Amino acid sequence: MVFFGMDRFLEQAVNFQQKRIALVTNQAAITASYIPSRHALLAAGFPVTKLFSPEHGLDSIGEDGRLMPNGTDPLTGLPIVSLYGTKLQPSADDLADIDVVIVDLPDIGCRFYTYLWTLTHVMEACSQYGKPLILLDRPNPLSGRMDHIEGPILDETTCSSFIGRWAIPLRHSCTFGELARFWQHQRFSNLSLTVVKAEGWCRADFSRDWQPSFVPTSPAMVNSEAAVLYPGLGLLEATNLSEGRGTATPFQLAGAPWLDAYTLTNQFNATGIPGVIARALTFTPQSGKYAGELCQGVMFHVTDATVFKAVWSGLLFIKLVYDFHPDEFSWAPYPTYVNPTGKQHLDKLLGIPDSESLFEQPFASFRETGQTVTDCRRWAAIIEPFLLY
Repeated sequence: MVFFGMDRFLEQAVNFQQKRIALVTNQAAITASYIPSRHALLAAGFPVTKLFSPEHGLDSIGEDGRLMPNGTDPLTGLPIVSLYGTKLQPSADDLADIDVVIVDLPDIGCRFYTYLWTLTHVMEACSQYGKPLILLDRPNPLSGRMDHIEGPILDETTCSSFIGRWAIPLRHSCTFGELARFWQHQRFSNLSLTVVKAEGWCRADFSRDWQPSFVPTSPAMVNSEAAVLYPGLGLLEATNLSEGRGTATPFQLAGAPWLDAYTLTNQFNATGIPGVIARALTFTPQSGKYAGELCQGVMFHVTDATVFKAVWSGLLFIKLVYDFHPDEFSWAPYPTYVNPTGKQHLDKLLGIPDSESLFEQPFASFRETGQTVTDCRRWAAIIEPFLLY
């Protein structure tokens, strides 16, 4: 049984009765008893007066990349200030009537999942306006194993964006608390940061290994299998392949009306990537790419998450499609509120410039280059002083 930082915080005998609290959270942030964190804090007598919400909104169901407005929480009656709306960071006015900011957000362990970067903007605001920050930590659903780290490490000079501001690996194997400690040391030395650890988690554990069970963190992040595959299949956003949005299994399949699914399935399985098996299928998305069209697709099944390399797997699948369908495959923009043109989306996802050129190499060279750019063993030594578990 895992107890989140929120559970531990609720047990603390610290007197917050005179502190005006702002909580950064969403509906997927729960206690070990599945109670929404904001409700649990209020029920325990903590004077929460304001809520900040990340992408997808407080209810975690807003469409990907769409501006989320301010509002009022129907559960608590508290005002909601959107940090994926007219601003990404709390303003001086937002924090003027606040004594302490608490962050309790879920994550899925992938650099281009935006809740992480909302955390950095909150850290920046708290540092700038002198507000203490309490981060209630949660386990990484992809485990915290250092041998599971996958790059590339983001190139800040050319690829910084809201899906990757700073130089960390694509799959980082850290918790929010650990990354916050790292960035406090690196960027925000004057920030008053307290991290409340989770308990009952060991770094080798994936979300499927613990209770409480996985709670969907956004509309397309529906289960732990999708989370494990996401660092690789999320790259499909930058292509004209469907990543499964609009189906019951987003980020667990890929396809298009023109795809030779059986050939691609056989080719992918023949590469011998450990820990995953592909199978051919058909599907019809109800929204997103190819909405209403019958797609030929490939479903990915993780058979052993302890050896599966998601980023490398996603890159290799895209390369197979790139080579087998040279006339049909194309790179595609991905417009969002924070990147209206959607241009250079693959560069932003991977975190390296001119990333499309990787796929122009012959297959043998691509395998060698791809394994080099995803190798991030040096990250383990960089982050080690800030690990909590």
